[in-house]
Amino acid sequence: MSDSLQQMSIFVKVVVSGSLSAAARELGISPAVVSRSLSALEARLGTRLIHRTTRSLRLTEEGTAYFESCSRILDEIEEADAMAAAGRDEPQGVLKVALPASFGHQHIAPLVPQFAARYPKLRLALSLSDRRVNIIDEGFDLAVRIAELEDSSLAARKLAPNRRVVCASPDYLRRHGTPRTPQELAKHNFLVANWGEGSFAMTLEYKGPVGKQGEVRVTGKYACDNWEVLREWALAGLGVALKSTWDVRPQLENGSLVALCPGYTFDTDVAIYAVYPHRRHLPAKTRAFVDFLVESFGPEPYWDLPQAKQLKPRIKARAVV
Repeated sequence: MSDSLQQMSIFVKVVVSGSLSAAARELGISPAVVSRSLSALEARLGTRLIHRTTRSLRLTEEGTAYFESCSRILDEIEEADAMAAAGRDEPQGVLKVALPASFGHQHIAPLVPQFAARYPKLRLALSLSDRRVNIIDEGFDLAVRIAELEDSSLAARKLAPNRRVVCASPDYLRRHGTPRTPQELAKHNFLVANWGEGSFAMTLEYKGPVGKQGEVRVTGKYACDNWEVLREWALAGLGVALKSTWDVRPQLENGSLVALCPGYTFDTDVAIYAVYPHRRHLPAKTRAFVDFLVESFGPEPYWDLPQAKQLKPRIKARAVV
């Protein structure tokens, strides 16, 4: 590794770990070597990157921009190395994956036979739960999350968009009327997705037909932390629900649920991601599973295609030799 790349790598490690001593321990070098490397880097660039005190480190404005650039460059180098080694390293061992319960059951578990045929030396352990797991502390190799992408120490790769619709059953709409705009939803019984907050209210963010953004506070008598239960309640006519298209596409197609507020989109920043510990060398087994999911779902996931084209992914199994 060149001196410049080594300095960049040490700088990124210091920022991520939060201290010179922690970075030194992770890199297997002395704090003095880390300190000299940072000083040499700042001298070479002619600017201060980190304000250092005995108790804390704080990035300067230049340091923040440089950290983002270095992280991207080092990730690209890692990606290139991994691609070059992919033909040599056959995925094997145990792969432990955390999945959202409903999405995992409907759209990932059915893919396991194809994945198993392609990578016969891998053992796969799936954990299906809507609980937000701590990937590192609980020993998972990766997790699939349906959420806004957050700043964290985890790396992330987008698997698919997560388009959402507000919907209700025809029976509910006959009894309570059909809302045409998001603001009208405030007058309806909303089925609240509740992950332990004990609340019967939630805020919906939306974008209108001409791109205008807004939000509306909705409330209801029923709340649950399971997507499948919310879907069944909506089908039973208990109220209006915000649902992902991957969960209700068949019901929208057969008319048992009706999409509301035409021309509006909801929670547009939410997507489906694979997240995993940020490592300089991503294990072959983790990369294989993430690549497989990206290949399976494609740029436009099958659940968002017109009905005539809605085919579950059929990936030709190819064993690694």
